[in-house]
Amino acid sequence: MTLRVARHTDNLERIEHFYVNILGFERLGGFQNHNNYDGVFIGKAGLDWHFEFTQSETKAKHVFDEDDVIVLYPETIIAYIELIDRLLNHNIVSITASNPFWNENGKMFQDPDGYRIVISPLKAEINEIE
Repeated sequence: MTLRVARHTDNLERIEHFYVNILGFERLGGFQNHNNYDGVFIGKAGLDWHFEFTQSETKAKHVFDEDDVIVLYPETIIAYIELIDRLLNHNIVSITASNPFWNENGKMFQDPDGYRIVISPLKAEINEIE
């Protein structure tokens, strides 16, 4: 099974910059003016999932709450630290999560559309123990 998480945005360039240049994903492809939509596919080559972000003349109506979260697990502690540093160096501040679990087990940030993303070292810690 393949997973695509699709979301509409009002600023495709800013979203692409955030997910590719800051979070370290890859631009897998994109399209222009397909049924009046522009879009970009972002993920990692060879995986069975990716994000699709679209933009059109219709404004995005983001409806989410504080517990709607994308969680990213870097593979190593070093990768976790580097990603946190990259976010902070781009003046993206960490915010407090509503769910205390994420404050204890990672750091929460917001993407340019206001969606919450947690960077958690849990997978890295498990990999380092094995």
